[in-house]
Amino acid sequence: MADAPCVEIREKFQAALALSRVELHKNPEKEPYKSKYGARALLEEVKALLGPAPEDEEERPQAEDSLGAGDHTLGLPAELVEAEGPIAQRAVRRAVIEFHLGVNHIDTEELSAGEEHLVKCLRLLRKYRLSQDCVSLYIQAQNNLGILWSEREEIETAQAYLESSEALYNQYMKEIGSPPLDPTEHFLPEEEKLAEQERSKRFEKVYTHNLYYLAQVYQHLEMFEKAAHYCHSTLKRQLEHNAYHPMEWAINAATLSQFYINKQCFMEARHCLSAANVIFGQTGKIPATEDTTDADGDVPELYHQRKGEIARCWIKYCLTLMQNAQLSMQDNIGELDLDKQSELRALRKKELDEEESVRKKAVQFGTGELCDAISAVEEKVSYLRPLDFEEARELFLTGQHYVFEAKEFFQIDGYVTDHIEVVQDHSALFKVLAFFETDMERRCKMHKRRIAMLEPLIVDLNPQYYLLVNRQIQFEIAHAYYDMMDLKVAIADKLRDPDSHIVKKINNLNKSALKYYQLFLDSLRDPNKVFPEHIGEDVLRPAMLAKFRVARLYGKIITADPKKELENLATSLEHYKFIVDYCEKHPEAAQEIEVELELSKEMVSLLPTKMERFRTKMALT
Repeated sequence: MADAPCVEIREKFQAALALSRVELHKNPEKEPYKSKYGARALLEEVKALLGPAPEDEEERPQAEDSLGAGDHTLGLPAELVEAEGPIAQRAVRRAVIEFHLGVNHIDTEELSAGEEHLVKCLRLLRKYRLSQDCVSLYIQAQNNLGILWSEREEIETAQAYLESSEALYNQYMKEIGSPPLDPTEHFLPEEEKLAEQERSKRFEKVYTHNLYYLAQVYQHLEMFEKAAHYCHSTLKRQLEHNAYHPMEWAINAATLSQFYINKQCFMEARHCLSAANVIFGQTGKIPATEDTTDADGDVPELYHQRKGEIARCWIKYCLTLMQNAQLSMQDNIGELDLDKQSELRALRKKELDEEESVRKKAVQFGTGELCDAISAVEEKVSYLRPLDFEEARELFLTGQHYVFEAKEFFQIDGYVTDHIEVVQDHSALFKVLAFFETDMERRCKMHKRRIAMLEPLIVDLNPQYYLLVNRQIQFEIAHAYYDMMDLKVAIADKLRDPDSHIVKKINNLNKSALKYYQLFLDSLRDPNKVFPEHIGEDVLRPAMLAKFRVARLYGKIITADPKKELENLATSLEHYKFIVDYCEKHPEAAQEIEVELELSKEMVSLLPTKMERFRTKMALT
């Protein structure tokens, strides 16, 4: 190194870094990697000027650094060995070049060459990895290898590298703690090196990236609790260090909320969504930095898409919280159980008393003004299960607000599946709100709204391309008509003498429910219109429920014609018998519809007697 011109090395290295930062779209269209190749050539020149690597490092067997061959030092505590003396310094500088060459080759999609350079970097630095000069470089090399192996879908190898980085960071901060040298500083004179504050900022950013990649690895490994913890920590650190892209941060926070929703941790889910709203509002308003580019202004479509995606996460929050309350308060026929409602009211005070301690345990985003802004959004939406119509209505209105917001982007033209899912969620919001409503006429109107939004969807859908979606909507519309009919029957039962208008209304609802259940069942037939002998597991329960409800609907048709009534009873019996016979042939199906099967067996036993009495009565008259 003494013979090498230091100024030339420094200038070539800085020029290589500058070329590495050139964005791909600024290169010629036919040479997208022109700047990367230019940087690579300069790095190779620097490598030549540095001379060969120290012999003891260069000759070490490569297997020691290959995870495939078993690396016994990954993740183990390091011993502090300072990179002092000419041999050590040459090894470190050589490692810096190997690192940048490794990243360069990965950027140009030459992964094997990139891996080779990064492994050389680790080998050169191994004994010095805990030193202030080398720890950041070593962690970044391991992070890049972790990403590389993750892209190869070798997730456990990626995990080993990334966990090793995490362990090394924690050991360094515990035992040394001072801001380490950044990989860009190694060829700079002392007066041009970074201030400690900037070094600290860059090192913390490296660790934040490490946590971010670990979160993705744990997600791939289906270690969902751990993935959520690391994602939450990453988001928190990004805010603390002001190193985030508002749109990307908001989407990640909203996505994290879905984990908490599934875990029924609604306070945490609300916090993530509220933070997402606040940070998303910063898009295009904060100064561009290395981490926060001004790209949002160039992609308004992406902005509106992300806004719609966050809205959909809010819809899921409101819907799941309402459905969770319904499950807690319904009886065995799906109606509101007043005793359960009273019990939950008594528990409400305890939930409110525990709120502060729960909040303290939760990881909170932001401080100062940002924290206040997030709290202001949170206060507008409850995290407690609604216990009556008024509380449910508040959640419903919030959910409906986000339905309209999501539909602004996810329109039927261009986003068919997404649009339909949003409309189905809107329908589900009305359905669960109807559970809390005590007035039967108003409940009917809610189901009518559901039908009005769902029926137009299947008119425009190609049943061949959207078979599963068509089935879902047909079944849901049928169920809405079915519920309306039951409500109208209950209203009629309270009247001494229901008029012909009510009877006609009940029969029309019955007919509509039958129509859509039959459309659903017909969609299961093969091209020759034959109903399957064995129903697929994915549609078994809905198919059996449809058969059961069709049987019940035929038995509910109101008619003054005895012959027609006998025909309806026969059709009803036929469907009940189908359920019983199918479950005898396929015992596994019985587990899917235990209640309906028992009722079907009962009706198969009772209906023939009832029909025989009816025939006798008809013969006498």
